[in-house]
Amino acid sequence: MGGGDPPRADDGPHPQSGAAAQARPQEQPPPWQAPSAIEQELYEAKTHGDWTRYFAVLARSDLFVADSRARVDAHPDTVVFTPYHDARTRTDCLAVYTEGMLPAPVEDPVYHSGSLSWYARVWGAKDPPWLAVNPGSPCEAYFSTTPGHRALWQQHVERVADAVQPHRALRTLFVGGPLHGPVAHGLACGALLFVNNGELWNALAYHGGGYTAERDRLKEWWGVASRQDWQRTQELLLCAEMISPVWEFTLGIRRSLALDFAGAVAVDHWRQVAERALWQHAAEVAEPHLTPDGVTMAQPRSDAEVRSQVAGVGRLIGRITRYEARFRADGLLAAGKFVRSVEAWDYGRASGMARWGLGARYCTVQETEQAVLRAGRRCQANYRSWEDFSAAYILGRCLHFDEEEFGEWYEDMVIAHRLLMSDPGSPWLNVPWK
Repeated sequence: MGGGDPPRADDGPHPQSGAAAQARPQEQPPPWQAPSAIEQELYEAKTHGDWTRYFAVLARSDLFVADSRARVDAHPDTVVFTPYHDARTRTDCLAVYTEGMLPAPVEDPVYHSGSLSWYARVWGAKDPPWLAVNPGSPCEAYFSTTPGHRALWQQHVERVADAVQPHRALRTLFVGGPLHGPVAHGLACGALLFVNNGELWNALAYHGGGYTAERDRLKEWWGVASRQDWQRTQELLLCAEMISPVWEFTLGIRRSLALDFAGAVAVDHWRQVAERALWQHAAEVAEPHLTPDGVTMAQPRSDAEVRSQVAGVGRLIGRITRYEARFRADGLLAAGKFVRSVEAWDYGRASGMARWGLGARYCTVQETEQAVLRAGRRCQANYRSWEDFSAAYILGRCLHFDEEEFGEWYEDMVIAHRLLMSDPGSPWLNVPWK
């Protein structure tokens, strides 16, 4: 299957005559900077006329198409292809874009995401006769959409099916995404999530998997179905109020002991001090308190309730110490180091939530940027390095999801952590912690 550029008139430089042409060498245009590796691969394949390679890249890329937000809101389970008339091909075309070529999100239009295989399957007889990939860019290409040509698309998809890149990858937006500075730092605080999902870590102007996909994700995983829901959830994450207070209480006991004794804290000592603190707290709440509004009545707890809390914290201490031992064995924690707080899990997710809300159009680009900056500042105020932050984030995630299985919830993070700590292009190696 072929593809390429439509014909263009007067495409080259205008010659100069006489001495002026001899005195000044012809200036060469600067090389094109592709937004991401996907567009760079498309450009190189097109430049060499390697359309098999071009289609191999398309087959493993998301292709986005614009749609009316009002129409999508009214019919969220449908997609309408709206063609444009291309003056160069003199035909109707459907424009699709790879992720790096998308404009910043606005209220309207919104974008759907689909695979090349999906476009081949759903294309109808009344849809445009041409598919335009990244029209107007140096990596653009135009392809006929006849049934025979779409069958060839499917063949390209099947040819690379066994060679599709793994889901986890460090992907960077080189044009249109911050690479240095405070915004990049805040975005990098969500990099464990974005590497694990195979998404561009620094795409502030985020579209994700498309408008409806992002809305579905927020509703399914977070119960967020409106701007108000997003605002409330974003604020809870930025204030670290979604992690368990029991985790923070337990880690806080050890943190205080480490400061008092200037060294490692024995597990038995940690448990004993935590038990005393729980009994002391139970005694305090059993006493009436005088406040400006009067006397606050006591809320005594039974001994059985307190003993249950003590046992629960004792088990939690065991889980934390076993996770940290595994972290040290896997290179997530240095010898003798421990996790002081798991607030990082909320702050890292806050960096992600800022972008997910934008993809779902629950906020603006400006609101996303402010939330990302706040997440970065909270991380810097509470942690000392990317390594310190990463171990805390991973511990919070594992305490919530993993149940000491050391399964995918843990292994995924180990892979993402190692990529971020070793890849030369990683923000954790290029964006200073402070």
